[in-house]
Amino acid sequence: MNWYLDVLKNKYAMFNGRARRKEYWFFVLFNILASIALGIVDTITGTFNDEMGVGLLGGIYWLAVLIPAIAVAVRRLHDTGRTGWWLLLAFIPVIGGLVLLIFMVFDSEPGDNQYGPNPKLGPSVAV
Repeated sequence: MNWYLDVLKNKYAMFNGRARRKEYWFFVLFNILASIALGIVDTITGTFNDEMGVGLLGGIYWLAVLIPAIAVAVRRLHDTGRTGWWLLLAFIPVIGGLVLLIFMVFDSEPGDNQYGPNPKLGPSVAV
């Protein structure tokens, strides 16, 4: 939960730097869990719109986490040594999403790269 809250509180719109796999995937996990819970609440309260596929609370939540989700994905790409522009692959149906999934699963580049120090080493370790 701390990884999720850290992205929302401290790194809301931070597109520079690097994000570990753990930070990215915990953020994704909690987004999925929150979306499911809000979808259930929207269905129970009758605010779910079948045509749009989203409810009132789910839509507000999605808008609130859109920028942090993009930011953590860009930082995750930086951690693998890729520019954040690779995120535009998401607009290519099927293939783009699969390529991005593979990129997000890759391990960090060891040591420092052009986007900053390796976050696995922590802030107190000098390389």
